[in-house]
Amino acid sequence: MDIHNVVGKSLPLNRKKTDPSKFIFTGNALQQGFDMQLFKYKPNECIEAKSIAPDSIDRFTSNHYSYWLNIHGLNNPEAVVTICKRQDIDDLIIQDILDVNQRPKFQEFDGFAFLTIKSMVPSETNLIAEQISFVFGDKFLISFQERKADYFEHLRFRLREDKGIIRSKGSDYLLYTMLESILDNYFKTLNQLDTEIEQLNLTDISKDISPDVLVRIEAQKKVVHMVKKSILPIKEFALAVERDGSRYISPSHLKYFLEVKDLCLTLLDTCDLLQATLESSTNLFFSVQGHRMNLVMKTLTIVATIFIPLTFVAGIYGMNFHYMPELTWRYGYFAIWGLIAVIFIGMIIFFRRRRWL
Repeated sequence: MDIHNVVGKSLPLNRKKTDPSKFIFTGNALQQGFDMQLFKYKPNECIEAKSIAPDSIDRFTSNHYSYWLNIHGLNNPEAVVTICKRQDIDDLIIQDILDVNQRPKFQEFDGFAFLTIKSMVPSETNLIAEQISFVFGDKFLISFQERKADYFEHLRFRLREDKGIIRSKGSDYLLYTMLESILDNYFKTLNQLDTEIEQLNLTDISKDISPDVLVRIEAQKKVVHMVKKSILPIKEFALAVERDGSRYISPSHLKYFLEVKDLCLTLLDTCDLLQATLESSTNLFFSVQGHRMNLVMKTLTIVATIFIPLTFVAGIYGMNFHYMPELTWRYGYFAIWGLIAVIFIGMIIFFRRRRWL
């Protein structure tokens, strides 16, 4: 399983800008364009607006409705800036949203809180990683995704069909369900990785192990490390909410974020287990390779040891001195072959009794 960023190779942020009011998207533009969906909902009503224009978004006011604005694609910085400016989002946060190399973090400001994390989606051959950012406050939540994905399709269905309690809860509960969905993808990633590790089958020494196996193990180690690195900030966010609370998270909803913390701890335990398994696989690979080399060297040593006395005998009678009595003996040739056969068979019996063969 290889890690691929959805936007290809990201670019470092150039902080030496001549125009400080210009915001830069550090990823590469996707083929699919910029899109937005807005959900405006309350317990007995849900209004959905698709493919809306950025300049049509007004400031979210605290009334009887809750708002969820979901944005796909960050390759249109002007649209992102327009939306953020209308919500009085700080310039530093806007650049953090557009910088896909941004370290996951959580910050609170007057009027809103900001959370950015990494998300992963496993496929058959690749692991797609992307950045997802959330800006949430009283009665509103804005999510920024690098691409259009099915992370939250089940949440849209719940809102449309009034399934569960999502309509009757605030934006903080919606944030919890989104984090739960993202963590579920991490569980799928680790389960797929665990299956791949089981398929390595390094314990069967009768099969020739390709050196490519070691390359796969190192790639899997990289995946586990990146998953663990991505989960830790989510756990830190949940711990911060548990320890200090948040003005934008209702005290009655803290139990949901404690569940997020428990999910993160479970994932981290799984990561530690997989790391230990992969490290053991690496050691086992070298042990098996060393064992195979020892078997080869043992076979070559036995063959060489058997032929040393035979070579000695052949060397003596290959000197061709004139006064060697066996040279003129009629049965000398057959006697030497008999001696060679006796030495050969005797050494084979000796090696078998010592269990060297």
